[in-house]
Amino acid sequence: MSTQQAQTFPCQQCGAALQWDATKQAMTCPYCHFQQAMPTQAGAGAIREIPIEEGYRTAARGLGAQVQTINCQECGATVNVGQGERTAKCAFCGSAKVLAVETDANAIRPESLVAFQVDKGAANQKFGAWLSGLWFRPNDLKQLAKVQEMGGVYVPFWTFDAQVRSSWNAEAGYYYYETEYYETVENGETVTRERQVQRVRWEPAWGQRQDFYDDVLVCASKGLPSDLVEKFSTFDTTHGLVPYAPGYLAGWRAEAYAIDLPAAHAQGREKIEAAQYARCDGDVPGDTHRGLSVTNEFGNETFKHVLLPIWIAAYRYNDKVYRFLVNGQSGEVVGKAPWSFWKIFLFTLLCLALVGVIGYFISQSQSGSTKPKRSRSETQDDPGQQVQPKKSKREAPTDDDGALPPGWLRGRDGRLASVPV
Repeated sequence: MSTQQAQTFPCQQCGAALQWDATKQAMTCPYCHFQQAMPTQAGAGAIREIPIEEGYRTAARGLGAQVQTINCQECGATVNVGQGERTAKCAFCGSAKVLAVETDANAIRPESLVAFQVDKGAANQKFGAWLSGLWFRPNDLKQLAKVQEMGGVYVPFWTFDAQVRSSWNAEAGYYYYETEYYETVENGETVTRERQVQRVRWEPAWGQRQDFYDDVLVCASKGLPSDLVEKFSTFDTTHGLVPYAPGYLAGWRAEAYAIDLPAAHAQGREKIEAAQYARCDGDVPGDTHRGLSVTNEFGNETFKHVLLPIWIAAYRYNDKVYRFLVNGQSGEVVGKAPWSFWKIFLFTLLCLALVGVIGYFISQSQSGSTKPKRSRSETQDDPGQQVQPKKSKREAPTDDDGALPPGWLRGRDGRLASVPV
């Protein structure tokens, strides 16, 4: 990380160094509270779009003020610090491995910037609320929100404008349907049925379109991961940019760009070509298409080097760096945070247990409702069940000891006879 110590601006009342106040949108004295206005709206033609072909030849150099530069030995970022800041931690990764280095006086000067409009207190509150709202994160991460502070940094970007004329060709597909006959078995018999089958009719297609791209952003920072910066969607460079002036950097850090103009221009073109391919994709007629080929012609390409305000919380957890960013213009938040293995593991076990319990009750309910009941006739006809013979109405019951009850006699042939008593 390279850091540059910005020029100081003395207070007209007490002589102390003025600082840019994001809430008051003015340079303010931290002691006597004197305010000095700065332009917040760019006048017509005040911000210059530099033609690509002129590039390095016409662009202004340096920051227009004496600066001190320090470099982070861990993430490689380059930052400009305020006056009196000698050995600060890196704003991008939290490392204390920073060294003073020589400032590159030949670096292209920022053409414009978006001034900070979200102050430190609001940024810290957003960081704490973001951490508290995360699920499946370590418990002590919330404690980190109470001690971690945000650092405001002007991050370097390149913007690109371009007029693009595209020619495309493809095969356009149109859906139509045919009746198809097939055989199937129903109730043990083979029957013929019909169904509608979708087909595609392919036809050649071609076309042209012309589009203008304004302020396509390419981050030139080395301290911020590109995937995290790309999540920002609310920077307004159309109305928010103001002409660059060193006073805006008073009391703030400003990173020097690590991606130079040629490399950034190549990235900007890739972004434009991807967007143009998507637009041509939408122009192809029909229901579907294949083999889309797009040829682009670029014209009137211009660029700007701008500084955009970002609040950064770079915190370490288990020796790994995580970053949380707040858009210093709109307050939009993006970030990354570690996961808690044990919370995820226990939650997975709980889900599996609930699924098992629900499945058990469902199976028990289904088995109880589908168990067949035996009819009375089936019970009587079951060959495995012993059927007791019915007693004759003439058969007299006997006592437990085998004696006949009164009024009954047994003859010699074993037959019973009823006699009057």
